[in-house]
Amino acid sequence: MAQKQFKPTTPVKTTLAPAKPAVKQTDSKPMAFIFDKGNYRLLIISIAVVAFGFILMSGTTDIYSSTKIVIAPIVVLGGFALGFFAIFKKPTLG
Repeated sequence: MAQKQFKPTTPVKTTLAPAKPAVKQTDSKPMAFIFDKGNYRLLIISIAVVAFGFILMSGTTDIYSSTKIVIAPIVVLGGFALGFFAIFKKPTLG
């Protein structure tokens, strides 16, 4: 069986329309960052606190010491809390 040829009812446009000129913005504001210097400082401090907590947890002797079971996890959780605070803290305007 031969296929029937299909003819469109409207003519097909084969040429491209000319490109629109680029619109220039005259009002250019300086780019604002999400975090400021204080946020980054708190984030670096929180990374150091978490690392210190893991250092307190490491070691092979005296597995059941209170430092490894109680204090080190509290220090790590405090570091994570400080990291969340650093992320959610709004930068100062001005």
